[in-house]
Amino acid sequence: MKMSLDCIPCFIRQAADAVRMSASSAEEQKHLMHNILQWMGEIDLNQSPPAASQMIHRRLRSLLTTDDPYRLAKDQHNQLAAALIPSIRQYIKSSADPLIMAVRYAITGNIIDLGAKNKIGYGEIYADLQSASMQPVYGNMDSFKKAVQEAKTILYLADNAGEIFFDRLLIEQLSRVRITMAVRGAPVINDATISDAEAAGISEIADIIDNGSDAPGTILDDCSNEFRLCFKNADMVISKGQGNFESLSEEKREIFFLFRTKCPIISRHSGFCVGTYVAANLSAMPNYSSGAIL
Repeated sequence: MKMSLDCIPCFIRQAADAVRMSASSAEEQKHLMHNILQWMGEIDLNQSPPAASQMIHRRLRSLLTTDDPYRLAKDQHNQLAAALIPSIRQYIKSSADPLIMAVRYAITGNIIDLGAKNKIGYGEIYADLQSASMQPVYGNMDSFKKAVQEAKTILYLADNAGEIFFDRLLIEQLSRVRITMAVRGAPVINDATISDAEAAGISEIADIIDNGSDAPGTILDDCSNEFRLCFKNADMVISKGQGNFESLSEEKREIFFLFRTKCPIISRHSGFCVGTYVAANLSAMPNYSSGAIL
């Protein structure tokens, strides 16, 4: 998926967020943003949004005093999610179909995305969780269930910190098979890394690897050989979030994408309206929006 001019304001906002989190004075913030805005004029508009964002955040990290400007925000979202998980786990267990309910909550957790929105507070997250059990999911869940039943190995591509706790709830419903969770190879925006996976206790129920890349998505050519081999050989790949969708939606192998459409760009590319909960195997859906509602 190639980026469009509509992505530029989002990239500028991300850069400003990182600068505000890291620079101590208004004068320093202005200097850094002037540098970034000048440099952004050289970005290749033919690459995917995650690839462009990767370049921008590499530039930012080279200028800032920290290599993880979002670390405090990630820790706060991890703590918030950790407090919410026990009650949601019990609700999932008592539901008529725990697997589908866990999918709903995993997709709800995708709201914790500081690449798409710079402030996500407790009130907004809590309100979304309150309605999660009633949200329709668009896609092909029958195909998802069948793939889960038949798979001996599952590769789960994580997205963001905080959100990764909700991914754990879904992995708990898949635990009869061998599962590997892949996180980012280095900090970028609020995407999950090894430390976030450990905070969520993922190692208790799955193997953890990083993909060797600092892109806010899964750009296979930029990933490690270990990750690419795991991606190739897994019986089933579950991909969380918009960044992974943007970078993998044109791959030939079967991938089950779980995400929320948060912007018109993704809506146009996927065929799903903004705000939709999506659980789709696009290779089985010639028209992306033709899946059944659950």
